[in-house]
Amino acid sequence: MDRRGAIISLRTLMERKGISAMIIPSNDPHFGEYIPDHYKCREWLSCFTGSAGTLVVTGQSAALWTDSRYFVQADKELAGTGILLMKLKIAGTPSIPEWIKSELPEGGTVAIDEDLFTYSEYKGYLSALDPLKVEMISDPFDEIWEGRPSLEFHSVECMPESVSGESVISKRERLCAALGVGTPFAYVVTALDEIAWLCNIRGCDVEYNPLVIAYAIVTTDKITLFGCVNMFPEQVKSYLRSQNVEIVGYSSLTDALKGLGDDVVKIFSSDQATAKNYMAAGPNILPDPTTGGTLNLMKAKKNSVELDGFRRACAEDAKAWKKLLEYLRVNIVEKDPQEYILNPLTEYDIAEKLIEFRSESEDYRGESFEPIVAYAANGALPHYTATKESYSVIRQKGFLLIDSGAQYTYGTTDTTRTIPMGPLTQEEMEDYTAVLKGMTDLSMARFPQGTRGAQLDILARGPLFSRGKKYLHGTGHGIGHYLCVHEGPQSIRMEENPVHLYPGMVLSNEPAVYVEGSHGIRIENTIVVSPWKVGDDGEYYEFETITQIPISTDPVVWSRLSEEEKQWLYSHGFIDQPPM
Repeated sequence: MDRRGAIISLRTLMERKGISAMIIPSNDPHFGEYIPDHYKCREWLSCFTGSAGTLVVTGQSAALWTDSRYFVQADKELAGTGILLMKLKIAGTPSIPEWIKSELPEGGTVAIDEDLFTYSEYKGYLSALDPLKVEMISDPFDEIWEGRPSLEFHSVECMPESVSGESVISKRERLCAALGVGTPFAYVVTALDEIAWLCNIRGCDVEYNPLVIAYAIVTTDKITLFGCVNMFPEQVKSYLRSQNVEIVGYSSLTDALKGLGDDVVKIFSSDQATAKNYMAAGPNILPDPTTGGTLNLMKAKKNSVELDGFRRACAEDAKAWKKLLEYLRVNIVEKDPQEYILNPLTEYDIAEKLIEFRSESEDYRGESFEPIVAYAANGALPHYTATKESYSVIRQKGFLLIDSGAQYTYGTTDTTRTIPMGPLTQEEMEDYTAVLKGMTDLSMARFPQGTRGAQLDILARGPLFSRGKKYLHGTGHGIGHYLCVHEGPQSIRMEENPVHLYPGMVLSNEPAVYVEGSHGIRIENTIVVSPWKVGDDGEYYEFETITQIPISTDPVVWSRLSEEEKQWLYSHGFIDQPPM
């Protein structure tokens, strides 16, 4: 069935059920970044393959909202579908409720899947769509999506305490103490990375992330883990039993929530709980007492064993990257131009080559996200992806941007390097220098306890602002320990995030600049928040940079860098000697 046929099938179902409009998000019931194929309903309907987007279908029209990362991609993929592209945060773009109301001026019913929206989102739509009726429905796509992929579960493995640095019992006891609830309570965990960290388990149920599809309820005496029981090998079951973890069926969470009783205090680990499960929990629901989520914040503050794993992963990844940089030098940059014209390399070739080099490590467990290998103008697309069928040939000039990360059994990596393939323009060199300057300035930051990421963000953006340029994405995201490469609750970005930066937090440091039709530049390292000193007025922190991959210095306009910046680059091994 083609995409127009898919939407026609949905409209037929909507008409039969008395639905005037349906909102289809890019979610699964756990609200992760990567979702199983089973839940890619928005993609099935729209052709749009980006990770972020919300589709709205009415009886006569359809529109899709996405952010700036995907404007170009969405414009291409929506062509011929009859679906309007709505650009988020662009003046004149209506909100989803505004657009629906304009399409349904005489009233009607708007449907949302009770498993794909949070309770707060449901309440928000109730208000914003008034006087239209908002109806929660169960998944309608099994009825109309012929050949829909099934939800797959895979074998679960333990994360040894020699790698995790802490037992499940210890984590549960710390969590319960931090919650500080004096009466019987149930702490409901729906985020897959929180469950994997809490229970010291890993899996491969989600692309790029070593996660197990599951839910959990934590009480003072045990953890009830809702998963596919058959996928837990006996040795994993034995370990979990020793840690007071009981494994029950994945689909039984809703009934378990209904059976908790009104006198039990329920706390959801985040606001990312489905409307169905939140409402099943009944009364006596309290908010998580910790900004960013108690369990989420515990996970973000890495212990010394986890941090050693990160350093080891960065060192292991550097071996592959250094081989790739040498491969690029020999096979592109210094290749005889006439020979290279006859056998050029593509973006896809380079992505595969880095995977090949990483695979030489026995500890490599796959990529941590879809590789971004973008040549020249493609680098101006922050989430560009080359495929076996669609790619650009790399020439012996301009920039090649590579943003890639890996999963190792003891840590997760995420690095971006922008590499000159030959002659550069003056603008490219000045832009590169500004990005490098911003990355370095943030790396050198020292700041007091209680600092938020938004307070440091200007250090990375400042050099670009001085050139009248900017980037729209965040400067830094959290990174999980052999978990999700994008991890909360910490961040470094322009938008306010109330979560403070604490020692042990691992983040990316990735300022960038994008010039449409010309080039993109991003330089990214992994940094760790570390204690620096105790001052007269309290503790001060700094960043430890743990990435060990060389940075190209040929494009640098050295006169733009301060002596302190040059010395930092030299002392961290990114350049061979401090330039004069």
